[in-house]
Amino acid sequence: MTPRFALYWTPLTMLFLAFCFTPFAWSASLAVGESAPDFALTNQKGDTVRLSDYRGQWVVLYFYPKDDTPGCTTEACSFRDNINRLIQRQAVILGVSLDDSASHQAFAEKHQLPFNLLSDPDGKVAEQYGSLGDYFLFKLAKRHSFIINPNGKIVRIYRDVDPEAHVAIVLKDLKTLQEGSP
Repeated sequence: MTPRFALYWTPLTMLFLAFCFTPFAWSASLAVGESAPDFALTNQKGDTVRLSDYRGQWVVLYFYPKDDTPGCTTEACSFRDNINRLIQRQAVILGVSLDDSASHQAFAEKHQLPFNLLSDPDGKVAEQYGSLGDYFLFKLAKRHSFIINPNGKIVRIYRDVDPEAHVAIVLKDLKTLQEGSP
């Protein structure tokens, strides 16, 4: 015979785990047409990079959870492999995670990434963009991306990113946006 409390153990455990490991969504999300929040973050070389440094250019700002993990490596290498197509579209790539600059440097060197990886150790920038996953015991950037036009306005938001297909979608959308098609 099973003790009575055992009947409640599974639902209580599931509720506890759901609370502890579900990302909180307390921060407001940005919308297309809004100004992209400016920031100043350190890149893999230790230099300060500001979003405002790229005013007048197209920016693909992508947030990712962790350096050198499978999905993040796939996405970063896809940006690397398509860098010439992105440059032809006059786009700058900025990757952001909560990893430190030393981790970004090792990741960039290992995979020969020719774009800035920015360190957001406290997650404040990720939070501004609605891209912070707060998992109670730890925080990670969510895999979200934004296309920012030369005027500093957000023109595309990607909240459900497939690391393998994402860059092709970004390139298609950049073309559509730059050619003025809907």
